Amino acid sequence: MRRSVRTVSNVALFLLALPLLVYCLGPGAPALSQGTKPKAGSAKKQQPPPPRIQYGTEDLPGPVRELREVMLAAVQSGQIEELRHAYEASDLKPDVGESAPGDPIAHWKRISGDGEGREILAALSLLLEAGYVVLPLGKDLENNRLYIWPYFAEFPLDKLSPAQEVELLRLVPPAAVREMKAKGKYTHWRLAIGADGSWHSFRKGE
Repeated sequence: MRRSVRTVSNVALFLLALPLLVYCLGPGAPALSQGTKPKAGSAKKQQPPPPRIQYGTEDLPGPVRELREVMLAAVQSGQIEELRHAYEASDLKPDVGESAPGDPIAHWKRISGDGEGREILAALSLLLEAGYVVLPLGKDLENNRLYIWPYFAEFPLDKLSPAQEVELLRLVPPAAVREMKAKGKYTHWRLAIGADGSWHSFRKGE
């Protein structure tokens, strides 16, 4: 008799607790066998890391160093005409800007503030002394790298350190820096040379 009363009591307690158990483990409760799933759209897409910044000439391939020396010789001469041989020696003519039909030397003189191309040589000298980055180019295993000066051309401007801000201000005035940051990209002079020594471009960004 006592066992029957106890059984009835246990059944009654279970029936009273059943609604609470259903509420806790209902459709709104997370599954016990699975971890909590992140909400849709909560995972942020990871951005690729910025390219490594390099300085000096030690890590440059021989052909790149040679073209760099030719450009520096033109800078030291003060004659923009000294760049003509390097320009014409390239199988694929360098991109010097959309507004440069015909003779590149005439183009550089025309856009130079002094009318002789010396402002362009000054800009080129600053680029060649700045840091650079290396980007992959094409499928050629031996020459699939593109060397770009300055590194700002391929580096997020909102990630610059104070020291890097100083480097940028050596190339462009403060007003131009503010404008670039507003646009989110570097738009001043840039230079690109292939690992095989081919001159790809020397122009302002857009």
